[in-house]
Amino acid sequence: MDTVNSTGNPFLDGIRLPEESNIPAPNNNQQLTQEDFFSLLTQQLSYQDPFKPVDNDQMISQMSSFSTVDGISKLNEEIQNLNGLTSSSQALQASSLVGRKVLIPTNVGHVTPAEPELKGVVSTPRPIDEITVRVEDENGQLVQTFKVDGRAGGNVEVAWDGLDKNGNPVAEGNYSIKASGLVGSESQDLAVSTYAHVTSVSLGNASTGAILNLKGGSGIKLTDVLAVSES
Repeated sequence: MDTVNSTGNPFLDGIRLPEESNIPAPNNNQQLTQEDFFSLLTQQLSYQDPFKPVDNDQMISQMSSFSTVDGISKLNEEIQNLNGLTSSSQALQASSLVGRKVLIPTNVGHVTPAEPELKGVVSTPRPIDEITVRVEDENGQLVQTFKVDGRAGGNVEVAWDGLDKNGNPVAEGNYSIKASGLVGSESQDLAVSTYAHVTSVSLGNASTGAILNLKGGSGIKLTDVLAVSES
C-alpha cells in the first residue's frame, strides 16, 4: 500500500498516524501490567481524532475495569499465600499426631495381633440403664456382644478386647462396633465413634487440608478428628 506523505492540510499532517516502521513490535509477554495500560492509554489519547475525542465516561470505565481486575489479581495472590501458610500450619499440627490414636466419626476400627483392643465412644441422648454393644466383622457376622453402664449419659467409653465369643483372638482386619439401648420404652440405635492409630500425614490441598493416614489403609481430614487419645 502506498504511503501518503502529505494531505496538503498542515493541521491534518500534524496528527496523522505514524509510519508502520515506527510502530513498536508486539511484546511476547501477554500479561498487561498497570504501567502498560496507562502507556497505551496515553498513545490512544495522542492519536485520537480531535473532532471525535474519547468519551470521558468510556475512559473512566476502562480505567475502573483495569483497576478492578488488577485488584482481584492481587487479592487472589494474597489468598493463595494465606492458603499456603494454613496448609503448612495444619501439616505441622498433624505431624504431632503420628503414632497416636484419634477419635473419628465412624464405628469401624482396625485390629491387629499387636494391637487387638478396639476402643470407642457411644453417644447417648440421655442416661440409659444398660447399653448393648455388638462387634461384627467385615462380613457383618457377630463376633462378640457385651453390655456397658449408660446411666452417666452423654459420651460413654467402650472397649473390646479383640476376643470372639469363645475367647479366641480374632484375625487382623476391620471390625465395627454397634450399640443400642432403651430410650424411654423403645430400643434405639446409638451413634458410635472409634479410635484409630495415625501412621502418617499427607499434605492434601487447599480444600482438604492435611490428611491423617490411619492403620488399616483409611484416611481422614485433620478437621474431622473429634478427640486425641493420651495413650
